[in-house]
Formats: sequence, C-alpha cells, structure tokens
Amino acid sequence: MNTPILISTFFLTLLLMVGLFFFIRASVKDRTEQVKLISPVSITPLLEELKTYFTQRAYNLIGTENNTLTFEGMVRPSWFLAIFLSILAGFGLLCFGLVLSFIYPPLTSLFLGLAILAPLAGIFYWQKARRVEKISLSLESLTEKGLQQGSLLTLTAHRDEVIQIKQALALKPPN
Repeated sequence: MNTPILISTFFLTLLLMVGLFFFIRASVKDRTEQVKLISPVSITPLLEELKTYFTQRAYNLIGTENNTLTFEGMVRPSWFLAIFLSILAGFGLLCFGLVLSFIYPPLTSLFLGLAILAPLAGIFYWQKARRVEKISLSLESLTEKGLQQGSLLTLTAHRDEVIQIKQALALKPPN
C-alpha cells in the first residue's frame, strides 16, 4: 500500500479511537439537572403522590425540611449497554490493530491482539454506572402567590428521571 494512504488511514482510525474513548467515558457521565414543573394539584396531595412515586421506584426518603424532600436510590448499570460498549470497543480495537499491522507487519498478531482489551470498556461502565443517586425536590403553592391553582415543583434529578416523572404525574414546565 501507498505510504500516504497508510498514514492518512492511521490518523483517521486514531481519531475514531479517540471518539470511541470519549463515547465510552460519556456513558457514565452524571446528567443531573434542575427543572421547575407545575402541577394543578395542591401541595399536600402532590407531596403524597411524589412520596408514593419515588418509593415505588426504589428510592428512600432520607430527609425532609420545609417542603423540601431528598430521596436516595441505587442506580443499576445496564447489561445491554455494558455488552454494547464492549462490542464497540472490540471492533474499534480490531480496526486499529489492523491499520497498525499494515504499517508494521512483523507485529501483526500483537496488534490484532489489542481486541482482547475490549471487555475493559464493559467493566469500566459497570463499575462507574453503579452509583447512589440523590433526588431533591421542593414544593411551593402557586395559589398563595396569586398566579394560578396548583403547585410549583423544583426538581433536581437525573435527566431520565425528570422525563419519567413528567410523564407519570402529568407535570408541565412553567410558561
């Protein structure tokens, strides 16, 4: 093969490996966000509804103070994502090894052997994704402010949990 082709293929593959590395690292990134949501229900029934909702989702109430609740729960890693990341890493390392073997043929078996490191991506994900997650929420009455009927919920939680609670309790963002 032509030397310029090999060099350009090597650098492109190296860039893809860097992207794969950051993709695997981003799989365990904390995606906590704070949102304000409005419920047509008053504070007391909404509070009970929220307690029931989070208890059913395996969260434990660890603290309450002036209409602020804090829940804690264990986030389990996904088998599918661990296997998927390992497969992606395997293909990526195999391609990288293949390009290296074209550049330096005497070490072909060593370069292609890089693919056996692929399960490390799944192990990395499995260890980092299992964590304790905290959810904090506070409630305010909109009726007392004279705005409209209902409650204002300020929720600090993982992005996926925010989506789930919006759907389950029919909460809407303020206008």
